[in-house]
Amino acid sequence: MKKILLLLLSFTFIKAQSQSLEEIIQKYSDAVGGVQIRSAVKTVKMTGNASTQGMDLPLTIQIINGKAVRTDVEVMGQTITNIYKDGKGWAINPLAGATTPVEVTGDDLTDLKDEAILVTPLMNYKERDLKAELLGQEDVDGVNCFKIKLTRNDTGKESFYYISSKDYLLLKYSSTKEIMGQSTNIDSYYSDYKDFNGIKFSMTQTQKIEGQVFQEVKITDIQLNVPIDEKVFDI
Repeated sequence: MKKILLLLLSFTFIKAQSQSLEEIIQKYSDAVGGVQIRSAVKTVKMTGNASTQGMDLPLTIQIINGKAVRTDVEVMGQTITNIYKDGKGWAINPLAGATTPVEVTGDDLTDLKDEAILVTPLMNYKERDLKAELLGQEDVDGVNCFKIKLTRNDTGKESFYYISSKDYLLLKYSSTKEIMGQSTNIDSYYSDYKDFNGIKFSMTQTQKIEGQVFQEVKITDIQLNVPIDEKVFDI
């Protein structure tokens, strides 16, 4: 029995190893709904809470797919807002003294733009002029994952996707970000996937900075193709 089990485990490992980068990306894409279905969505509205530093903060995200995104977080009677629309981004953070919109640039602008598109960069990396490389496999909280590096050809910035070899869902995303003048490692963990009209969304996202939990976002409701006034993205 032990020999049979070892053979089965070996076969599973060899099968996982033999999959190509394109096969893994395609299975990941299919697992979260696929390019065609995600592209067909017009709008998305998400509500939930962001937990950080012992505070539970109401969160609202509004998206016009491929065009705009707005995130509002309520903190002690004030609202932190991030907006992207048609290539430009803005941030309002009264807690940091920015009570009027401040233009967002660089990596922060790129991140906002990616949030406005339901098709993730990995799903159509060639169309976005990105380079993808399969770096092998790695354990993420006890789950064997394919590790894929994505490189932006314009800036050279690298990010890493960890795709479960079991169900091909994204479990972890890693990148670096400049915080207070220093390059900082940020790891995002995704769990509690739920299906909404054929599209899977992670309802729980945990962010760690240099290994320490910084923020946890729990989405409680997602609505697709609901009316969203485009004026909410104007400054």
